[in-house]
Amino acid sequence: MRVLVVEDDENLRFALTAALRGSGLAVDEAPDLPQADEALFVTSYDCAVLDRTLPSGDAAAWVRDWRRGGGAVPVLFLTARDTVADRVEGFEAGGDDYLVKPFAVPELIARVHSLCRRSGAVRPPVYRCGDLEIDTARREVRRDGVLLMLTGKEFAVLEMLAARADQALSRGALIEGCWDEMAEPQSNVLDVLISQLRRKLGEPPLIRTVRGVGYRLLAPGDGPG
Repeated sequence: MRVLVVEDDENLRFALTAALRGSGLAVDEAPDLPQADEALFVTSYDCAVLDRTLPSGDAAAWVRDWRRGGGAVPVLFLTARDTVADRVEGFEAGGDDYLVKPFAVPELIARVHSLCRRSGAVRPPVYRCGDLEIDTARREVRRDGVLLMLTGKEFAVLEMLAARADQALSRGALIEGCWDEMAEPQSNVLDVLISQLRRKLGEPPLIRTVRGVGYRLLAPGDGPG
């Protein structure tokens, strides 16, 4: 899942980006509304996190115009403006959630993941593939009832494979969906992660390499490949 963070305070933007990436999300950054507008035009996002008050304008007014133009990505506003009227204004402008500064980072991460699950196709709360269970709300993975300890990025890749278990996903699709603009598409970062994920998932193997395409999650009854 991919998120856009729009925040003019460089230190806060860096901290937000690091925290969200640490939870397994791909994150792009923008310091102002013009750059946010460009990013949303060229890239598909599952959620956008916007500081309400930016030097380039009021993000709520910008979101209102963007919604009128067909923008549908879920939006979370971050703001120091904490009155009921401010929150109502944010929701009426087209915001989906509203978090007042200062805030707890774990709460921000939980809210962003919740908004990401709303976007695009409806995602079930739990994916099941044979004896594998992926709980997207709790961000827990179990195989044969045993809890597996995955990193945020490993969970993101496995969730994306599970959401499209009926098809093979290309390397490009996985990198675009689980990494951000800082990733090097030609690097072996995905191959290394898949190797680690296979080891943690155990036997029999659940992730198949599809030659010339990428990877797919084996469905119950699939033979080894």
